[in-house]
Amino acid sequence: MTASTGTSPHQETLFNFLVTAADGAWERTVYEFGSNRFLEYTTEKLARSFTPLTSKRMDLLKSLPTLFAYEGDDQPMLIGKITLIEERSTVIRIHFEIDRTIAPIPFNVVNRLRLELDIRNWELNRTHWAVKSANLMEVLSAAGAVGLSPPTLPVDLPPPDEPAESVSSVGAFTSAVLRRAHPERWEVFYRGHAAQTFRLEPSLFRRDVEGNYKHLEEEHRLYRELLISNSADFEQDTHTLDRLVRMQHYSLPTRLLDITSNPLIALFFACNDTAYENDTGEIVIFSVRPGHVRYFDSDTASCIANLARLDHEAKEAVDFSLTDIDEFNRQEQVRRLLHFIREEKTFFEPKIIPQDLKRVLCVKGKRTNTRISFQSGAFLLFGHDAALNESGTDEITVTRIAISEKAKILRELDQLNINESTVFPNIENSARYIARRYAFKPTSTAAPLDVPPEL
Repeated sequence: MTASTGTSPHQETLFNFLVTAADGAWERTVYEFGSNRFLEYTTEKLARSFTPLTSKRMDLLKSLPTLFAYEGDDQPMLIGKITLIEERSTVIRIHFEIDRTIAPIPFNVVNRLRLELDIRNWELNRTHWAVKSANLMEVLSAAGAVGLSPPTLPVDLPPPDEPAESVSSVGAFTSAVLRRAHPERWEVFYRGHAAQTFRLEPSLFRRDVEGNYKHLEEEHRLYRELLISNSADFEQDTHTLDRLVRMQHYSLPTRLLDITSNPLIALFFACNDTAYENDTGEIVIFSVRPGHVRYFDSDTASCIANLARLDHEAKEAVDFSLTDIDEFNRQEQVRRLLHFIREEKTFFEPKIIPQDLKRVLCVKGKRTNTRISFQSGAFLLFGHDAALNESGTDEITVTRIAISEKAKILRELDQLNINESTVFPNIENSARYIARRYAFKPTSTAAPLDVPPEL
């Protein structure tokens, strides 16, 4: 990767890298990416700088040079710019212009420059929108791929958004929660983040610092391997969703994101992670429109949950552009998914609605263990390539409260019997909590008495 000289720590020289599998897409002027494909293969630092996608961040993206590519290794790439960005609930629509004064760049030329441009081998096998830290035009010019062009200047990275309200005690937090008005009959849930940089995405969708998915491509193996190694624990689970809920609480990466109807439980999670004890935490508040909270036996939830049993290649091969439902359901991969669903619901009709598989559902699962019961647990269930807008959607509004003085808040929560022993109710956690609570704590700073050594 090329380093930009003379930049401040908060400045970088950037470019957009857009990849599509749709033939001829860059010959048009409008294109849509699934929201979950935005910022794939983008470093964690840059991804934080562009979420949520505010108007100022959109303006910055539009100011960057853009490299347009097709999946595969046989088509040249194009240079241009994004002129308009429209964010919707599940897609990001862009309007763009190709610079016809610059000849298409042969694939082999860009392939030789992959390290300088931070383009990874497998990126050209997946439709996505990445933001890269490199001087695109300078690198291409030095390789003789383009003529001399005006220098690309470094830009100031947008800072993460700050929540509108900050609290530092249980009392202040409770007051802040009670002051918030929600539309009548909307259900309210909470989630605690140990740091404000955390994103609203399930563990299965999380990426490493370089922007690579850590577990997504192995979802079906994770699911089956845990069933094989701990079969007895899942004997009472009748639905795939039930198994995913249990797997989630055994810390296996799943497409579930934990939420709770108890704000104090969320506050505990925002404060209890020692790895982030010096970071400002946050409580994310979800208000869900009536009719959009589903239950453990929901047909739509079954459709999404059983995606966990399809291998990655099968999920990627599903053609979601088919508008005829019968034609969509005749696809081999979808028929396999239907087979999984009908194993748990024999009456299920072979009529999966394509967009249902890409939704984010709020689901109340069975409270099959004491941990879920005490935590008043519910979940956001993420479909294929689904993403929840950090600012909320029409169905799920999102607001935040910043959390500071975590140690003090944990002491106050302990007085309310909310601690490691009760939030994670098992004998090991209870023993650890009791030992810590009753450990000797010096009460004097006076120098210790001289004690003669043993004879």
